Amino acid sequence: MAEEVLIPSSGRITSHLTGSLLAVAFLTSFGSSMLYGYNLAVVNSPAMYIKDFYNKTVVSRNGTGLSEETLTLMYSLTVSVFAIGGLLGSLIVGMLVTQFGRKGTIVKTTVLVFIAGSLMGFSRICGSPEMVIFGRFITGLHSGISLSVVPMYLGEIAPKNLRGFLGLVPSIFIGTGVFAAQILGLHELLGKEEHWPLCLSVVVVPTFIQLMLLPWFPESPRYLLIEKHNVHATITALKWYRAKCNIQAEIEEMQEEQRSLLSVETMSVWRLLLDDSVRWQVLSVVVINIGMQLSGIDAIWFYTNDIFEKAGIPKPEIQYTTAGTGIIEIIAGLIGCFTIEKLGRRPLMIGGFTMMGICSAGITLALILQTNLSFMRYISVCCVVGIIAGFCIGPAGVPFLITAELFKQSHRPAAYIVGGSLNWLSNFTVGFVFPFLQMSAGSYCYLVFSSVCFSVAVYVYAVIPETKNKTFLEISRMFSKKEAIPETQCLTHVDHMKLKKMNGYGGLDHTSLEFDSSSSVP
Repeated sequence: MAEEVLIPSSGRITSHLTGSLLAVAFLTSFGSSMLYGYNLAVVNSPAMYIKDFYNKTVVSRNGTGLSEETLTLMYSLTVSVFAIGGLLGSLIVGMLVTQFGRKGTIVKTTVLVFIAGSLMGFSRICGSPEMVIFGRFITGLHSGISLSVVPMYLGEIAPKNLRGFLGLVPSIFIGTGVFAAQILGLHELLGKEEHWPLCLSVVVVPTFIQLMLLPWFPESPRYLLIEKHNVHATITALKWYRAKCNIQAEIEEMQEEQRSLLSVETMSVWRLLLDDSVRWQVLSVVVINIGMQLSGIDAIWFYTNDIFEKAGIPKPEIQYTTAGTGIIEIIAGLIGCFTIEKLGRRPLMIGGFTMMGICSAGITLALILQTNLSFMRYISVCCVVGIIAGFCIGPAGVPFLITAELFKQSHRPAAYIVGGSLNWLSNFTVGFVFPFLQMSAGSYCYLVFSSVCFSVAVYVYAVIPETKNKTFLEISRMFSKKEAIPETQCLTHVDHMKLKKMNGYGGLDHTSLEFDSSSSVP
């Protein structure tokens, strides 16, 4: 006979940040997320040397050099093939996390970084532009997997009151990676012609550190319980990640979700898209992930030097100006990370996209007027800084966090495939099209990005609810109110968490959990 599980308000899960949680957040972000930021920006500084290498190689092979258009096309391919690899990585991440787990996927895919680093590092010696392009493709493949699995892993090991904080740690390291690429690209360090292959391949260092340390930490407790049905391993993992406290309430919440999914298999992408009970969640993931890339941030990162040159910044000063923007990225990321649990997800997203929209329009205005007003070149630089700051405060990390929060365990891998693939497809589009858009539309090209930013901000304000400090089940109920579900099917007793089955996505009445509370204390 089924019984209700009564979880009184005093049993709500509130945990403190532990050393283990912080260590895992830093290790996964340092060895995976940071590489994404680094590889986004690393081709910016040595662009002239890479193009020269391509041209000299073609001359040695064919006796004739490349035209300016062909050289631009090859360099655009070098920049954008990173996104093609990312797209492929995002498409296979669901299969990987189901088979190997969250932590297991992060550890096993480190081999991709070592392969890519070797290819790019030895490309100049071997005289092979193909090695550079293929190496960029493999780094993209790794980043496509990491951008989905790292926030998924951190979101599942974090207690709900710390999920936002830990979920934005990767975005700080993405900004750190961009800054590291800008610093190492300075002429005084690895910005010389003979050093650009080393600049591209240095990514193996943080990945090696991650590979040495991360395997010692446990897998995601939610994955161990809900997908592997291993209660003992789940308790062990929770003891590792939590301070000395009773973990019974958290185990009960996970088992409640497990029971709600007894009749629901892990969703494929096609079934997810056809599932009416999550259509608002899917639409939200689509909008924020496309908006994240079409906001123009990749155009800023890929072509910062060109933008500053057109803004009239003297060439010797451009590399230092670009490196200075990296400090802004890190500061903005820290602001977002330490305020998300107080302000919530919505304000950071709405504020970030709005700030980016205003600054994108400002770049257009500044570039148009700078021929008559010399001080406008500094306004355009300030607008670039504003776009980067607005992005790093919220849009850089919140979309990945939101993707984890809007879906339950059975839907989450497919949701990351949808969000990740659209993210990378948009990334490729911007990276490949922007140089040609800039040539044809000139200063007005930034108005396209401005309109996208304002549109996403309006959508978030109108549609996406605040998910701060809520369980995955509570969030799914908030969205279920948007669907045309009769009241008899809706949840009517929230305090006692008595769940009815709703279109295969809500929950089931369940038996009480037999759990020895004494075992929850290490």
